Amino acid sequence: MVLQQIIDIIESVAPRSQQEAWDNSGLQIGDSNREIHSVLLSVDVTEAVVAEAVKDGCDLIVSHHPLIFHGLKHITGSTPQERCVAEAIRQNIAIYSSHTSMDKALRGVSGRMAEMLGLHDVRILVPSVADPKVGLGVIGTLPTPMMWSGWLKHVQRVFGAEYVRYTEPVQPMISRVALCGGAGAEFLPDAIAAGADTYLSADMKYHDLQAVAGQIMAVDIDHWVSEHFTRDIFAELLKGKVDVRLSEADTSPVHVL
Repeated sequence: MVLQQIIDIIESVAPRSQQEAWDNSGLQIGDSNREIHSVLLSVDVTEAVVAEAVKDGCDLIVSHHPLIFHGLKHITGSTPQERCVAEAIRQNIAIYSSHTSMDKALRGVSGRMAEMLGLHDVRILVPSVADPKVGLGVIGTLPTPMMWSGWLKHVQRVFGAEYVRYTEPVQPMISRVALCGGAGAEFLPDAIAAGADTYLSADMKYHDLQAVAGQIMAVDIDHWVSEHFTRDIFAELLKGKVDVRLSEADTSPVHVL
């Protein structure tokens, strides 16, 4: 396929126009008119992922997190990001990223989390002003209420999380669930306002959790763990159209003793 055709397929679900203003989704490296035969799918673009693409003969890396996020003033190989850019260009590997554009799609990151957890009646938690059909986070209902301890085990099992951090449950039974893939601490007040019993996200700091104690049960898992299935979303969109591979080198940088 031509790279632009692949981009069009992804953006049919997650249009780049709906990304957050601070984000840098889209084509990071490469010519949109070139032919693509094999695609490597990842959350992050690291040196190990680029090396894997080279080894496996992939023409394109599709990632969730952008490789180029802040502007590059030089490419001297002094940082992992610069080395990834240089090696990708050297090896003629294109890179495309779908970050907050995929986060904000109902069929995107948070929507897939809700599906994996079995939530019903799912809607956007924080709708976009421009288009209320898209936005960040979702809220839904468990088919059957669960004891809070069972809910934590359910989260850990579904996402394969090494750890689950949480605040004291406000009530014993969990029914209404709000969540946001990736770093979503800023939406804790929205989850409380929406009447959620619990809020699931990642990268929540001590004071974020302290501020909502007694108002909602906040549940925190690893950032990569909350988004690793984004690769599956990409794979489903591209399956049968081009050779796709899920990166084996793409893993969480966080380990727990």
